[in-house]
Amino acid sequence: MCHRFLSRLILLLASLCAAPGIAAQEQLNVVSWDGAYVRSQVLGFIRDYEEETGVRVNVIQYSGGIDEIRQQVRAWNVQWDVVDLEMFDAIRACEEGLLEPMDHSLLPPGEDGTPASEDFIGVSLTPCGVGNMVGATVVSYDHERLDSPPQSIADFFDLNAFPGRRGLRRTPQGNLEWALVADGVPRDRVYEVLSTEEGLDRAFAMLDRIKPYVDWWRTGEEALRLLETGAVTMSSVYSGRILAAQERGETLAILWDHQLWFYDVWGVPRNGRNTERAMDFVRYATTTQALARQASYIPYGPVRRSSIEQVPEAMHPMLPTAEQNQETAIELNARWWSENLEQINRRFERWVERPVMVPRALPR
Repeated sequence: MCHRFLSRLILLLASLCAAPGIAAQEQLNVVSWDGAYVRSQVLGFIRDYEEETGVRVNVIQYSGGIDEIRQQVRAWNVQWDVVDLEMFDAIRACEEGLLEPMDHSLLPPGEDGTPASEDFIGVSLTPCGVGNMVGATVVSYDHERLDSPPQSIADFFDLNAFPGRRGLRRTPQGNLEWALVADGVPRDRVYEVLSTEEGLDRAFAMLDRIKPYVDWWRTGEEALRLLETGAVTMSSVYSGRILAAQERGETLAILWDHQLWFYDVWGVPRNGRNTERAMDFVRYATTTQALARQASYIPYGPVRRSSIEQVPEAMHPMLPTAEQNQETAIELNARWWSENLEQINRRFERWVERPVMVPRALPR
């Protein structure tokens, strides 16, 4: 009798385990970036979210863009539940109908009771997105390898005073803005000039000066490797990554002149199977506490005013939003790039692929 009871019990447990969804852990696929940035999200709020909800968060790394989202949504085969998007990509994806609308009234108030609509800074709340941080692209260099540090963005384009290779992200964004500033265009006229054919020609002409000496990168970690290995003298890089490199003993410094600051936002692709859970994750990841905890691991500006006071004081001087870092800063014009990226990127890629003559005496 005992053996018969045990056999039936074992069969019952086996059938329960085999039944679809009975014992399976709920999962969420969250797409983000790499290196120190995704580490700040994991330690800042993703692990806490898993512990509080029992949901397993699978973090998938990518290097930006909306092509994969477009393919998944149009095929009704959505594998990405939540995506960390650059603002210009979030605008494009929303206007193409690739993202779920966001009901900002469901976002929790700030820890001090301020409604979310007032707590989030600037334009960090969009029809299809919720802001998560203010980042910046800056120039970085190894101060132990230079006799004198660069003082302005124009020095990045000066191969005589600062010989050696350069690192740049393989995208027209940021590169064209810096090229115009280095050529004398005031920062408040950059997009006005870029909106003309003559302005675009002028920017590409400046980039022509350094093109033979450029190493292109696509991810933040690739940019750091170029600097850490000494492959380049200077490189564009995401500002928050430098602290992690310094903590590893790297002697990297930041040139804040004409930093390009930008918003990242969370978006939820349409036609997904986990839309409600994805929205719940976005609400959790953008609370006062979550944003402040993330900023305690990487010096990017939280997009809630109520989060700033909770960011460790030691981080404040390294935030893109710090007053001293904003003196010459350029806000990356997300709306402008959402409207012009495809056309300009085609020209940029043709320009990158076009062979160039390397001068016999290569700067070191």
